[in-house]
Amino acid sequence: MLDPMRRWAKYGEKPDYAGLLTFSGVPYTEDAGDLVGFDVAIIGAPMDDLTSDAPGARFGPRAIRAASCPPGPHLETKVDAIGEVLKVVDFGDAPVIPADPVTSHAAIRELVSTVIAAGLIPIVLGGDHSIAEPDMQACADRFGPVGLVHFDTHTDTGAAVFGATLSHGTPMYKLVEDGVVDPARYAQVGLRGYWPGEEELSWQRERGIRSWFMHDVRDHGIRAVVDQVVAALSTPAAEGAAGPGPVFLSIDIDVLDPAFAPGTGTPEPGGMTSADLLWAAREIARRLPLVGAEVVEVSPTNVGSRDITALVAERTVREILTGIAQRRLAQD
Repeated sequence: MLDPMRRWAKYGEKPDYAGLLTFSGVPYTEDAGDLVGFDVAIIGAPMDDLTSDAPGARFGPRAIRAASCPPGPHLETKVDAIGEVLKVVDFGDAPVIPADPVTSHAAIRELVSTVIAAGLIPIVLGGDHSIAEPDMQACADRFGPVGLVHFDTHTDTGAAVFGATLSHGTPMYKLVEDGVVDPARYAQVGLRGYWPGEEELSWQRERGIRSWFMHDVRDHGIRAVVDQVVAALSTPAAEGAAGPGPVFLSIDIDVLDPAFAPGTGTPEPGGMTSADLLWAAREIARRLPLVGAEVVEVSPTNVGSRDITALVAERTVREILTGIAQRRLAQD
């Protein structure tokens, strides 16, 4: 176990730009035995071999870590998720292999499975959105079919993109078809633009997948949309089950308007504001039983917190952690 804070211990914090690079300066390990006693593990999945437009998301995990800052109390909630409520560890990156997405996906699934087996919640930093497949497969291996809250410009429910069935535009189709995601407990938020077409949308309707388009967010407000999403996901996962079943939270940073997140491979104007996404991520994590989460499709163009896309992605992860902490405090 490596503690990035050790040389700065007498100051109580270290500069973001100095020392070992981990998420928010939390301890770092690659040893599964060190996970005991932690609540959440940060994992990097630095691959972008399956993008359909601009590459660069392979640099996302490192950029998100570089944009992070020390722990501290959330000024709205008064909760210090990382410093006081949760024990968070950085478990490093999955050993991905360039130009070999099958091997990379297997490596990601194995690392996420290791975290889950140790009793922690994995939060995965992407990487292109194809990593959703191994991330959720690992969760379903332990918990059974998961509910899914999916913030994105695109549905990612294509059977194929440019003729390829393995793509960042197909993971949700495969996850539903393979029984990993329960389509009756699958909610999409922020859809807009010009893809997908009627074939994909019809497939979704037939399976009971619910979608809130960007015009729904615009017309009704993010608070009303999140209330509806939580209600949709709060149904028991199985007959006789007590309370909602396990939920995975997947956030593609391109759900944001490019004004807030220009560094992404398939941007689409007219998206969410960063303020709305940050609040929504925290509320979902507070109100639903998350077993895992991911933030994907960050393609950095600058260094550290000067990269506004990496910065908002990092803060999105912090809001997820704050919501998890709030939920835990309410249950204690």
